[in-house]
Amino acid sequence: MLVLKIVFWISIAVVFYAYVGYGVVLYLLVLIKRKLGGKAPVLDPKYEPDVTLFIAAYNEKDYIHDKMANTLELDYPSDKLHVLWVTDGSTDGTPELLRAYESVRVEHQDGRAGKIGAINRGMKLVKTPIVVFCDANTYLGKDSIRRIVHLFANPSVGCVSGEKRILLDSHEAASAAGEGIYWKYESTLKRWDSELNSVVGAAGELFAIRTELFEAVEPDTLLDDFMISMRIAKRGYKIKYDPEAYAAEKASSNVGEELKRKVRISAGGIQSVVRLAPLLNIFSYGWLSFQYISHRVLRWTIAPICLLLLLMLNLVIVVDLGFVANSLYTWMFALQLLFYFLALLGFVLENRRLRIKGLFIPYFFYIMNYAVFRGFFRYLKGSQTVNWERAKRA
Repeated sequence: MLVLKIVFWISIAVVFYAYVGYGVVLYLLVLIKRKLGGKAPVLDPKYEPDVTLFIAAYNEKDYIHDKMANTLELDYPSDKLHVLWVTDGSTDGTPELLRAYESVRVEHQDGRAGKIGAINRGMKLVKTPIVVFCDANTYLGKDSIRRIVHLFANPSVGCVSGEKRILLDSHEAASAAGEGIYWKYESTLKRWDSELNSVVGAAGELFAIRTELFEAVEPDTLLDDFMISMRIAKRGYKIKYDPEAYAAEKASSNVGEELKRKVRISAGGIQSVVRLAPLLNIFSYGWLSFQYISHRVLRWTIAPICLLLLLMLNLVIVVDLGFVANSLYTWMFALQLLFYFLALLGFVLENRRLRIKGLFIPYFFYIMNYAVFRGFFRYLKGSQTVNWERAKRA
C-alpha cells in the first residue's frame, strides 16, 4: 500500500505541474529575468521586407470572399504583400473563385496530399524572405502581418507565432466556453514562454518563418505547424509570440467536433515527440528542452495516464482504509468524483445555452485528456490520415 500511495502522490504532482504548476514556475522565472534586467532588443522600426501570405486550402468556397476581404484590409504595403493560395484536391470551386482576384496566385492540384503536401509544394514557389501561414477560415487582425514581421528584425528570431482567438457570443452553446478559456490560458503561457526564451511550437492558424529556414517535412506529418517551427527552434533560433497579432475563428460547433480535432492533434503530438526525441535532452538544448517537456511532452504523454491512475489508486487506497470520513484520501476521492460528475453534466447539457458556462470547463478538460488516449492508439495503428478533417464551426 505504501508503494501505491507514493505512485498516487507522484501522479498528483505530475498532473498539477503539467496543467498549473508549469505556469506558476514559468511566471516566477519571467519575474526573475525582469529583475535581473533582461531587456528586449531594440528593433528597426523601418524593417519592412516582402512577405508571402501562404494559405493552404481544401474546399473552402464558403470562406473565400470574407477571407480575401480581410486580406485586402491588412495594414502592410500592397506591393510587398504577396498572397499565395495552394489548393489541395478542392472539388467545390475554390480555385475558380480565387482566380477572380488579380492580386492572388493560385496553385491547384487535383489529388489530395494533405496540408503538409500543399505546404511542401507551395514553399518551392515562395521567393520572399518571410512567409506567413494562416488558415482559410480565420480572420487576421489588421496589424497582424506588420506586428509579426517587426519581430524578425531581430536576427536570432526564426519563427513568430500569432495568437489564436476564439470568437464567442451570447448565442453560442455554453460548451464552447471551455475552448475559449483554454486558449486564453494557452496564450498567457505562450507570452511568458516567449519572454523567458522561446515559444514551444507555433499555432497553424497564424505563424511566420524565415523562408530560408524552411525544411520540407515528412509527407505523413500530422502537426505540420509544430514540426516546422520546432525544427527551426532546434537549430538555435527563437520562436517569438505577439498576442496582438491574432487570427480569430469561431469555436467548434460542439465538443464532438472539437474532439475530432483534439484526437488528430494528440496523434500528431505523439508523432512529434518521437521525431523530436533529441529535444528531450536538456543538457543539449537547455531552456528549450525544459519548456518543451513541461508545456508539451507531459500533456501529450504522462499527465493523462496519471489522471487515470489517480482515480484507480485513490479508490484502492480508500477501500483499504475502510472509507474513513475524515481521511485526506477520502476527500480527494470525493473531489475526483465531483469533477467527473461535472464532466458528465457538461456532456448532458452540452448544447444548452446556459449562463454558468464554467460548468463546461471540466467537460472540456476531460475531452482533452480522453483525446490523448484516442490519439495514441490511432498513432500506433497508423490510421490517422494527413488529409484535412476540418471540425465544423459554430
